[in-house]
Amino acid sequence: MIKKVIVFGGSNSVNSINKQLAVYTANKINNVVLEVLDLNNYDLPLYSIDHEKIEGIPVAAESFLAKIKDADGIVLSLAEHNGAYTAVFKNIFDWMSRIDSKLWSEKPMLLMATSPGARGGATVLEIAKNRFPYMGGNIITSFTFPKFNDNFNEGRVVNADLELQINQAVKQFENHLK
Repeated sequence: MIKKVIVFGGSNSVNSINKQLAVYTANKINNVVLEVLDLNNYDLPLYSIDHEKIEGIPVAAESFLAKIKDADGIVLSLAEHNGAYTAVFKNIFDWMSRIDSKLWSEKPMLLMATSPGARGGATVLEIAKNRFPYMGGNIITSFTFPKFNDNFNEGRVVNADLELQINQAVKQFENHLK
């Protein structure tokens, strides 16, 4: 049976380099159906306990969580703002955690981060690697992709070492989808 993998970048930029990297990487996975999600399609109010008490959980948060639960795997590339999650990712993460504290549902996860800088989002990746397992995260492998604008051009990776790293991560991830 063909597995379903959801793919997204933890950013609301219409030209998100993290979404580009996630889609590029996910397209290397064999024998899966990919569903690319865009955080811009899940309009959510800023999380607030007061809003939750009055209005309940927004449908958009329930819908995004349903996509996770329906998938066999997750490919996620996190954007980094000031050394942490972007506001849009943190917000959807917070809303989903109110529905299910184990929101990642033990789905195999290929987790990555990129940025224009030399560290490639390493700080946000470490935050996620430390936090996600408490939230049902089954991180199979992870990597940072430094200097996105230098190492990714015209829809492909132009650095052989980084391409090898991606291919190794994809192979590890594929082995957990079977």
